[in-house]
Amino acid sequence: MRSHLSIVALVLLGFIAATHAKVYFKETFPAGWESRWVKSKNKEAEGTQGKWGWTAGKYYNDAEADKGLQTSEDARFYQISAEFPEFSNKGKDLILQYTVKHEQKIDCGGGYIKIHPAGLDQENYNGDSAYNIMFGPDICGSSTRKTHLIFNYKGTNHLVKKEIRTETDEWTHLYTLILHPDNTYEVQIDGKEAQKGNLKEDFDMLPPKEIKDPNAHKPSDWVDEKMIPDPEDKKPEGWDDIPKEVKDPDAKKPEDWDDELDGEWEAPLIPNPDYKGEWKPKMIDNPAYKGEWVHPMVPNPEYKDDDNLYLYNSNKFVGFELWQVKAGTIFDHILVTDDAAEAEKDAEAVKKVQEGEKKMHEADEAKRREEEEKNKADEPEPAEDDHDHSHDEL
Repeated sequence: MRSHLSIVALVLLGFIAATHAKVYFKETFPAGWESRWVKSKNKEAEGTQGKWGWTAGKYYNDAEADKGLQTSEDARFYQISAEFPEFSNKGKDLILQYTVKHEQKIDCGGGYIKIHPAGLDQENYNGDSAYNIMFGPDICGSSTRKTHLIFNYKGTNHLVKKEIRTETDEWTHLYTLILHPDNTYEVQIDGKEAQKGNLKEDFDMLPPKEIKDPNAHKPSDWVDEKMIPDPEDKKPEGWDDIPKEVKDPDAKKPEDWDDELDGEWEAPLIPNPDYKGEWKPKMIDNPAYKGEWVHPMVPNPEYKDDDNLYLYNSNKFVGFELWQVKAGTIFDHILVTDDAAEAEKDAEAVKKVQEGEKKMHEADEAKRREEEEKNKADEPEPAEDDHDHSHDEL
């Protein structure tokens, strides 16, 4: 009886969880997407506001269904946002997921997405607009190739202290951030773990629990030199008499040297093989060494724990706020939810897109190779030279 009730309870709990799971925002950019998105005018006056395109790109699985938002002009700012019903992630997972396709084989530019609280001025959306989360790839040359993860806490943006890899090829990749109410997080790329950790450990949101004792100072007589010059060691006699350079014994006076015109000839100098450098006494263990002085630590009076580092009571906008030197990135399959099953469902749809891209590319490559072979076959054979050269004049 007890086991039967347990099963019933689990089923009910699963049903309740399922009915409470929510999709706050979902965008795959079908026709009409512009009615849901607001393009910022922040950079229009200075002429650096980039224009957004709408395309599936060169390779795709479905020409219409795979259309996404694309940056279209080099060296431009891209700022666009969409609104959804305001929600709090209190006590729930917050999942942010989207795809990035750097079809242009990007050499420098951002590809990250942001979640913003209520109050965003969408027509003036810019880099100073307050956000809760910034997540996604950032690439510039070989020095910057990472996935950004930034959380805002009490008005300050905090970048993760761990390195998170990113993808730099021209194919579609799925980026997933899962923020748990126990202050842990996980980043996935194409469904595989790229990084995970704890907000308290991987971000400097909270001040340190301990600080160096401001009243403690290293004693004036503290000896922290581990090695000292040997006072018994003496410089050998004649050490300083050895010159650094000597005349080259193998040098010969050039035959065309004229002492009257060129002056008295002198052999060039070369490094002296007997020269030992500046003399220094050998080092020995310092008998007075006390070890490295360690500054004592004390509790930080400014430290205050917070179990709600993950919490954003206001989530109301999603947006792209980017600078791209080389444009062409396509964004798609945006999802903001607390439903892991929904995120997995979208991930499966993205896999089909990825498979379709590769198949289309392979077909193009096969066609290209076939045309190359055909062109080679159509080339005329070089004419044979049957002329008898036996009597040609030399």
